[in-house]
Amino acid sequence: MALDYNIIGERLKKARTDKGLTQEKLAEKLDVSIAFLSRIERGSSHISLKRLSQICDILGITEGSILNGSSNNSHNYLSAEFGDVLKNTTPEKQKLIYKIAKIINED
Repeated sequence: MALDYNIIGERLKKARTDKGLTQEKLAEKLDVSIAFLSRIERGSSHISLKRLSQICDILGITEGSILNGSSNNSHNYLSAEFGDVLKNTTPEKQKLIYKIAKIINED
C-alpha cells in the first residue's frame, strides 16, 4: 500500500493544532523552515521516517497514529477522516456515499 502524504499531512496538522503549537513553533523545534513544514502538512512534500519520528516525539504521538490513523489497530484506518467527511456533508451526499461504499464493500 502506498503512503498517502495528504492524509499524513492532515493528521500531522491536527496533532500539531491539538497540541496548541503553531507551524512557526514546530518548525523552530525541528530546525526547518515554516514553508517546509507547511508543504508536509499539505502533502505536497514527502516526509522521511526520521523526520516523522522527530515530529511525533515533539507532539507526543506515535508514528502509527499518523501512518495508520490508529496507534493500536490498523483496522480503523481512515475512520476519523471518513467521519469528518460525513460530518461536513449534506444528508443527500451522505446517502450517496453510503450507497457507493456499500456497493464497493459487496465485492
